[in-house]
Amino acid sequence: MAMIPRKMQSRASRHIFSSSNDTTLTKHICATHAPVDGLIHIRPLLNVVQDIFHCAASLTHPIVEAYGQQGKMSFMKDNIHQSDVADLQDILYHTINKLSCEICCKCSYGEDVHATTMGILGMLSSYSWDAKVVIALASFATNFGLFWLVAQLYTTNRLAKSVAMLKHIHQTLEQREDLGLKFETINNLLKATLDATNYIVQFHELPSQYIDPEAPEMFIASTLIPSAVYWTIRSIVACASHILGITGLGQGYVISTLESWELSSLAHKLDNINSHLRKQLVICQQLLDENKQREVFDSLWILFETPHQDNFKVLKALISSKDDPLPLLDGSSKQRVSIEVLRKKMVLLYITDLHNVSEQEIVIFEQMYLESREDSFRVESQYELVWIPIVDKAIPWSEVKPKFKKLQSMISWYSLFDPSLMESATIRYIKEVWHFNTKPILVVLDPQGKVVNLNAIPMMWIWGSLAYPFSSSKEEALWNEETWGLALLADTIDQSLLDWMSEGKYICLYGGGDMEWIRQFTSTAHSLAKALQLPLEMIYVGKSNPGKKVQELNNNIQKENLSNVLPDLAIIWFFWVRLESMWQSKSQQNKTVENDHIMHEVMRILTYDSGDPGWVVMSQGTGKMIQGMGDAFLRCLYDYEQWKDKAQDKGLLPTMDDYIKEIQIPHHCNRLILPGTSGGIPDTVTCAECGRKMEKFYMYRCCNE
Repeated sequence: MAMIPRKMQSRASRHIFSSSNDTTLTKHICATHAPVDGLIHIRPLLNVVQDIFHCAASLTHPIVEAYGQQGKMSFMKDNIHQSDVADLQDILYHTINKLSCEICCKCSYGEDVHATTMGILGMLSSYSWDAKVVIALASFATNFGLFWLVAQLYTTNRLAKSVAMLKHIHQTLEQREDLGLKFETINNLLKATLDATNYIVQFHELPSQYIDPEAPEMFIASTLIPSAVYWTIRSIVACASHILGITGLGQGYVISTLESWELSSLAHKLDNINSHLRKQLVICQQLLDENKQREVFDSLWILFETPHQDNFKVLKALISSKDDPLPLLDGSSKQRVSIEVLRKKMVLLYITDLHNVSEQEIVIFEQMYLESREDSFRVESQYELVWIPIVDKAIPWSEVKPKFKKLQSMISWYSLFDPSLMESATIRYIKEVWHFNTKPILVVLDPQGKVVNLNAIPMMWIWGSLAYPFSSSKEEALWNEETWGLALLADTIDQSLLDWMSEGKYICLYGGGDMEWIRQFTSTAHSLAKALQLPLEMIYVGKSNPGKKVQELNNNIQKENLSNVLPDLAIIWFFWVRLESMWQSKSQQNKTVENDHIMHEVMRILTYDSGDPGWVVMSQGTGKMIQGMGDAFLRCLYDYEQWKDKAQDKGLLPTMDDYIKEIQIPHHCNRLILPGTSGGIPDTVTCAECGRKMEKFYMYRCCNE
């Protein structure tokens, strides 16, 4: 490699930096641009070039620091496909070689850098802007790669050492350690050059179907790119010139202050250009994503409004994010599976976020799912359950992933393998069309993919798999078969209940949060039952949203042997959520306290839970059930002597019911805390005790106590 007349080059550089006008320069650059039809996919060539730089980077520490990670990560992600590169070689081989020789020749003889850059632009006039800069970079990388290939083999390979001597670079290689700072100045510029090249290529890779090339955002980008291409190619020429100088003069060569300033100024210029390119690229990518998500949203809307032979298309559009062939995890086998496992089946989509879904809810769902699978011939088992967690993309996935994995490990049904990959448009559709807010919903799709229920959770909690196929007509039919009583209220929260009812025992369910009232009530009830020789069983059912306090009450009741208790907080939670589900289901059917007896009684218990220190419901066997607030019920037991004669004629429970109504405080103040369900909160609610309209307040609660 020949010595470069550095003084002549530096004067020319000084002139162009001080006198060039960006607007005039841009006009000259654009005048060289005359692309022919035909798009070249230039990314494979850029990957090869980046691979050359990063292989060279491993040979010297400063280069590793200078090149950074952007190009490396891009290369590692996109992998080089030999067939793609071969196709490009057929098209660009002669151009790259010719340009490589041109750069080497012009730099060796110290031609003006600006003139060389404009000459290269002229040679590449028929190519697109991204192709120009990548071809120029590839032409530089050819000589750059050969230099470092010889450097790598110099000490161990005789051929490499001989080539180094003929190229007159042996002294440079022998003093490579001493030249680290000299190469670092060049490497800083090369890093900026690689960054600029990647930005330019990324602009040209933006798909036109999602972003109009004539859009204002793209127009701004188009005004930045010609200048960016010029300064990128000019930097390539400067790097080539300085590398030729270093390798030609070896140990005795020192970069002058002016020459070092030239490289630093170019790096600063490119960094400034890169800042503008990066900002505009982000804007364009945001616009592209918005357009893409709008298309996804519209596609989902059309798919769910269109009849299909099976449910595969709608499930694929809904679940298969990023074209993942195995988007689901089978909870029973812990293996990833495709959507094919759901084809032509009734599918229940359990949609939650990761903040308002509880382990208690997961446990109950799991129990119901397993029960539905006990008999494969039951029609209720002909559905599949899929958990779709909605992830807040503003929160790093790493922060919520541990909770997701923990809950996912608890289920034997299907779930999204990676909910963080779900399209934003899909989340928007679920929120806007299916009305998902924060409370879980259970969307039911029939085997053809048609939505038959936007939220079957109330039906699932009330009747379990008996609610199949979870349609509104099935819901109405099930309610027509129900009557208010212990069988509906308590269902299967305790297996002993069914035995007690069949034996005709007196059964009390009671709740509340006042331990002293619980002691007084249970003691008085047991004493009265013993005196009257009544077979009495009592179960404490806690309070809604059970937490630490309810657990402590449960423990004390067991320790003092006051009554039976439900075995854990999950069952207590389920008792109350069933009540709330009854209210919600009835509300969706436009039932009110005034026209529906079951809703009236459900509302009374929900009201009790929101206020009084305790409450009680009581029945004998499967007969009529009575209920009342804790203080009134306890007073009724205390006042047995006052109403016992009436009980002999009318019966125990009817007489107690009449007495409780008599002693009910007329000027009471009931509170009702309703769940924030997706069905909405009614504008007016009638008091289940007095029939007056209840005043509406807003309550926000963050704890479970």
